[in-house]
This record gives sequence, C-alpha cells and structure tokens, in this order.
Amino acid sequence: MGSTELVFIPGPGMGHLVAAVEIGKLLTSRANCLSITFFIIDLPIETATDTCTKTLAVTDDSTTSRLRFLHLSPPQSQSSNRSKPQEVVLVEYFDNSKQLVREAIVDKFMTNKSKSSTRLGGVIVDMFSDKMIEVATELGLPSYVFFTSSAAFLGLLFYAQTLKDDHNRDISDFEDSDTLLPVSTYLNHLPAKVLPSVMLDKDYRLDLPLSTARVIRQAKGIIVNTFLELEPHPIKSLGKEDGVPSLYPVGPIINLNQEPDESINNWLDEQPDSSVLFLCFGSYGSFDEKQLKEIAIALECGGCHFLWSLRQPQVKGEIGAPNDLPRPEQVLPEGFFKRTSGRGKVIGWAPQVAVLSHRSIGGFITHCGWNSVLESLWFGVPMATWPMYAEQQVNAFELVVDLEMATNIKIEYRSESPVLVTAEEIERGIRRLILDSAEEKNGIRKKMEEMKEKSRRAMLEEGSSYYFLENLIKDIKDHSPT
Repeated sequence: MGSTELVFIPGPGMGHLVAAVEIGKLLTSRANCLSITFFIIDLPIETATDTCTKTLAVTDDSTTSRLRFLHLSPPQSQSSNRSKPQEVVLVEYFDNSKQLVREAIVDKFMTNKSKSSTRLGGVIVDMFSDKMIEVATELGLPSYVFFTSSAAFLGLLFYAQTLKDDHNRDISDFEDSDTLLPVSTYLNHLPAKVLPSVMLDKDYRLDLPLSTARVIRQAKGIIVNTFLELEPHPIKSLGKEDGVPSLYPVGPIINLNQEPDESINNWLDEQPDSSVLFLCFGSYGSFDEKQLKEIAIALECGGCHFLWSLRQPQVKGEIGAPNDLPRPEQVLPEGFFKRTSGRGKVIGWAPQVAVLSHRSIGGFITHCGWNSVLESLWFGVPMATWPMYAEQQVNAFELVVDLEMATNIKIEYRSESPVLVTAEEIERGIRRLILDSAEEKNGIRKKMEEMKEKSRRAMLEEGSSYYFLENLIKDIKDHSPT
C-alpha cells in the first residue's frame, strides 16, 4: 500500500497547534504510511506558531520528518472586531478562510502536477476550524474532529444542540437559575450556574457551540484528548447516542518536551518534596489588583511554600494573551515579598509541564483548562479548581463532583464577570488541597496517584488509548479515497 497524506487544520494559537502536532506525532509514529500537512491559518495577532513550526521543520526524527507545515494568510477583514467577543472574531476568521483552504488542498494534492503515489486520506479539524468539514465534504474527503476538551463537555455540546433543534429551547434560558440539567455525559445533574459563558450569551455567542455540535455530527470520527479510565461514563454515554460519529479517546496527549526555566528550577530544587503550591491560570488567565491582594493574603497566612505565575489583566477589547506583570510589587500588599521570602516565588509565564513534573510540587491551583487537567493527572499533582473562561467551569464540576478528584475554590467563577474571592475562601481551599489531601489515606492525593498510573498505562501497548488509536488508523486507511 502507498503512503497516505492527511491535512490537519489546527485552531488558533500555540495551544491548539502544540496539541495538533502531538497527535500528529502519535499517528505518524504508529503508522509509517502516514504523513501529515498542517495548514496554519495566520492570525491578525501575534502568536508563537512560527517558532514551533520552524523548530519541528529542522528535526531529523523520522516521525516528525513526515509532519509538514503550510502557512496560509487570509485577506484582512475591513470590519472592526474590537466590539466582538474574541471567540466570535476567531471563528469568523477561520470561516472566511474556507476558500483559501479549499484552493490549497486542490493545488497541493488534487491537481495533475501534485498527484503521486501518495493519496490524500482525509482532513482533521479541531473545535475552532470545524467548518472546514464543509470543505472536506465538497472535495469528497472523509473528515475527523480533534476534540481538545473532555468527553463530558462534548456531550454537553450535543445536549445544547438537541435542546434547540428538537425542543426549540435555548440553553441560555437557564442563566442565573438553580436548574439542574440532565446531561447524559455527567454522573450528576449539571448546575446551570457552571455552564460556559458562551452558552449563556444568546445575542452573540450561543450560536457558536450549537453550530459546532451540528458540524461535528457530520464528521467520520471524533478524536478526543481523554482516556477511558478517566471518563468511562461520558465515553460510554456518547457511544449510545444516536447521530454521534465514532469516538476515539486516544489521550492523554501532552507535550512533555518542555525545557525548564533555570531560575524556577533552581528555586524548586531547594524546596522539600511535595511542599510547593503552584498557582497558574492559563495563557489568558489574569486578575485585577483587588483580587491579587486577596490571593497574596491567603498565601501569606496559609504558610505553605508557593510558586505563583502572575499575568497582567488583559485590556478590554484586545485579542490575544496577556503579558507578564512587569512590577508585581506595585500591586501586591506592601512587604509581601519580604514576609514570604524563602518559601514563595512570584514569576511570569510558567513552563507548566516542567514545573508540574518537579518533585517539590505538592498541589496545583488551576483554571481547569483541559490540557492543564491532563498534565496534572499525568504527574499525579492534586488540583484545586478556579475556572476562568471557556468550558473550564464544567471541567471543574466534573473533577470536583463527578470524579471527586479535586477540591474547589470557586467553581462558578468567570473572568468576564468576576466576583471577589476572599482570602479566607482561598486559604480554606489551600488548606484542603495541601494539608488535608496529604493526611487522607483514601483522599484526592491517592486518587491522583492511581490516575497517574492509569494515564500512562492507557498509552502503552494493550492500553485503552493504544487500542483506540489502532482503530483510528485502520479507519483512516479503510476510508481513504482511492
């Protein structure tokens, strides 16, 4: 059999690209006949995707040599985006790139000059580039969705779409209510107060998840960054639902090749084992000055060792991740650094994987982005949940309530409409995370250690994710156009 080429269209930014490259490396390492070309849609904002693609392009490894990158630059829109939510701007940008992607696929793989023994096997998209499924369908190509969040959240997307299409009811109607929703992929009824903000914004953003759910149903299969041992109930529930494509839970897919920061690593080396609380709130997570002071008071009074990744608040209307806070001493309580000297360190951007892998890390206050959840599980680090944006509130609910694998600080917190979380609330969460989890014989720390082992076994031969990846590769080969 000749070689098979896949086109992979990641969503915007480094997070999507890194996850896409990791699944690409996994596919090509397991099937020598597969090659992948990533179509990188250049954005009108600064990203680090160029650095990532150039680094991989010079790698001599036989697996990554079958990963190629093609940058596509859509024409700039003349309309103002400043008044639109960021999710809407990015989705529109990708939607407006469909013709560009179609022309690139035809030119690179389907014209006489491009035809060879390599056959084009299909198109893989992610949650932001899902409309490219329409391009694949037009060209007679099978399509697959790389779903970078949980299987439980995938079920919530289908629930909201079915509620609208079959019952003419908007899920946004439950905003500010105490309604408990019977979403099949959660063991417990889902409180409306933890629904993602995008689902509660009927005027501007609700159509995004509904449209995504409808388009995903048209795919040949859904590749989910999760594993059976972590989400047995959601995965089995989706398998029973009508109109849901084949599911391939092949995770955890994590980029483990991250260089540690020398200054951070040296400081961590000096701390006792499992003693340091790591606070990190993702690429887009930041707080105002008043909230930062409450966190600082909690850390000071709590007495634990800590490593705190601090970012400055994003300017309203701007697209992109916030920068590091240049002078943290100006916004934190006076004397904070002196009083916590030796047991605390405040940093900017953090190499999260490198930090979580360090022996001194004993707990993680996280925004519950799904990549962060999987990284914490991989290294067995207990979590306290403080969701910020996107689907992070339902991720926190799944961890705290359904799986009982994390403690809660503020499960319903939203960065776009924040309420002040007091130092007392934060300190209680820290105490439960660091002290109680260490003392409980059958508590969170033990569950995390068990899931750490399960996550690694899942990726090995005869593991659940290994099995599902084999099935995915077989499906790609069987359904590639001749």
